[in-house]
Amino acid sequence: MDKNNQIISVSFVQDIKTIIGQARTQAVRSVEFYRVQMYWKMGERIFTEEQQGKERADYGSYLIRNLAKELEPEFGSGFSYRQLNWCRQFYRTFPIVNALRSQLNWSQYRMLIYIEDDSKREYYELEAVKNSWTGRELERQISSGLFERLLLSNDKESVMSMARNKRLPELPQEIVKDPMILEFLGLERKPQYYEKDLESALIEHLQQFMLELGNGFCFVARQKRFLIEDDEYFADLIFYNRLLRCFVVIEVKTKKITHKDIGQLQMYVNHYDRHEKLPEENPTIGILLCASKNNEMVKLTLPADNRAVMASQYQLYLPSEAQLLEELRKEFQFEEIRRLSDKHI
Repeated sequence: MDKNNQIISVSFVQDIKTIIGQARTQAVRSVEFYRVQMYWKMGERIFTEEQQGKERADYGSYLIRNLAKELEPEFGSGFSYRQLNWCRQFYRTFPIVNALRSQLNWSQYRMLIYIEDDSKREYYELEAVKNSWTGRELERQISSGLFERLLLSNDKESVMSMARNKRLPELPQEIVKDPMILEFLGLERKPQYYEKDLESALIEHLQQFMLELGNGFCFVARQKRFLIEDDEYFADLIFYNRLLRCFVVIEVKTKKITHKDIGQLQMYVNHYDRHEKLPEENPTIGILLCASKNNEMVKLTLPADNRAVMASQYQLYLPSEAQLLEELRKEFQFEEIRRLSDKHI
């Protein structure tokens, strides 16, 4: 065969394409990090110069405005007054240059700068690096109040220790969010949807749904069929969580859940524990993804030491920060009332 016409394998071509793609990605990331370092150094220099003024606030504004007039005509809008202000704030927020993360670009750092709470900012920084979030994904997680939603079922120390990789999650409450925000489905705000329609929308947007579910989730099956004697049952969605090392059964309910819904999910969880789970794996988790719920009814229906079944309410739109903080305040008040009640009993 003519060597010029020799057929090469598809796998070989794919390997070469992968090498090229990875090199391009690394090159872009490298350029982006040089940009981040440049803005940090500019911010440091601006701040140092600013401290020489007696009227620091007035002098700082005067200094940056005049610097922008010198730089913008030559270097463009990336050196405007607003951008230089960001550089200054960037340095003040992240004062250690060696702590800057090469996985994050300038647009992501700008989002982090706006977060005033140190723990909250650190959480999003660590999770963005750990999960390789894009700028758009980081923006969505901040906008959907991921940090606040996790605090509804966990204390801050627990949330931060997992973000810092000091320990792996041990309980479903540590990774399952309540509420779950499903604005990416693009569904209208109707009084109700058919469960199959919502389930189909989740499958169509599986990547975004798994991002919302959290770390470690892998898709297994939809409408998983199993028989109990002659009766046929179908579990809506099955996932596996590699961090918790267990199956996760999700039932979708577009109405307010009842104790019967909880019992049905408990049966599915028991089935997986007895017929699907391997001996070395942890017990199965069940999640009722519902439009509405009565928290006290859920707690009374389940055993006091329940770690297997959870109910998570979904929302089809992004909540405001004020709404999330109000939910957080109500949850803390509710838990304090329960604690005092149990103490008196």
